[in-house]
Amino acid sequence: MRALWVEKILIYIKIMDMNYYIITYGCQMNKSDSERIASDLQNKGHKLAANIKEADLIVVNMCSVRQSAVDRVYGLVPKLKELKARTILTGCILKKDRKKFENYFNQIKKMPQRNCHSALIPISNGCNNFCTYCVVPFTRGSLVCRDHKEILKEVKNIVKRWPNPIRNAISNGAREIWLLGQNVNDYRSPADHSVDFARLLKMVSDIPGDFSIRFMSPHPKNFTDELITVMAESQKVAKYLNLPVQSGDNEILKKMRRSYTVKQYKDLVKKIRKKIPDINLSTDVIVGFPGETKKQFENTAKLFKEIKFNIAYIAKYSPRPGTTAFQMEDNVPIQEKKQREKCLRNLLSS
Repeated sequence: MRALWVEKILIYIKIMDMNYYIITYGCQMNKSDSERIASDLQNKGHKLAANIKEADLIVVNMCSVRQSAVDRVYGLVPKLKELKARTILTGCILKKDRKKFENYFNQIKKMPQRNCHSALIPISNGCNNFCTYCVVPFTRGSLVCRDHKEILKEVKNIVKRWPNPIRNAISNGAREIWLLGQNVNDYRSPADHSVDFARLLKMVSDIPGDFSIRFMSPHPKNFTDELITVMAESQKVAKYLNLPVQSGDNEILKKMRRSYTVKQYKDLVKKIRKKIPDINLSTDVIVGFPGETKKQFENTAKLFKEIKFNIAYIAKYSPRPGTTAFQMEDNVPIQEKKQREKCLRNLLSS
């Protein structure tokens, strides 16, 4: 499917031995997609341009999940107008955004999809959770999982191609395999439904070679005991976990449609830390969600003090068209959002 995507580009622009340049605004899935596009273009004899001005083809791979990514693409438009290159916009794009961008790019294509130290491998695409602040189910569609045999084959091929590993602090001496999905916990192989994410992780871990494994993103609502056990027992799974909490208040979690309570989240963290004492725990959190009171934010701050996350990715809520939350009143002033963000950052560094 990815090869067909590239073929359509080549037919469209009708340029041989072209120089390409890829710009990515989005998540790890977008970065993975960009790597695959680059790989396919290189396999067909095309070269990566040294800079955007030397490109015959510019591919912008974006994600409409956050307004900031959309704004960055708009900010890029004046620069693209000055260049003679063909331009293609791809990625996960809301219909509303797609219509706005039609006049600025030669072509807009829906995504079907080089770092020598890591490989990003999608295990699924789309999501069935419909968190109220998220547009992923609308841009990438419902959950579709890859055949586990295809994933294992891809990992084996990557490991086989890698030269002797370069020792570095990030990967503790091993190359990195990243297993990616909007919610990896929901993974279930279409070829064998008994292969869930815990079993897939074990299978990947059993592949011979000097490499480490990381994954993102899991959902706290269905983080199983089996998955914790595999993480604890595997010598290859990195002692790192990003476990998005989004809020430390039950009412806000309910409005977000996160399907767990603060107590359930804390109990899960206790269970993980008991099995994996040296785990490095990061999280994602949104401040200033519609209706979030100061008391509700204080509950998030309290959770930060209790959990003591190693890292936190803190986002100030911004309305996204097409989401359920877009219908809610964005009634937390931006300055208050900034103060709440600053508060959590201070707690993180204390």
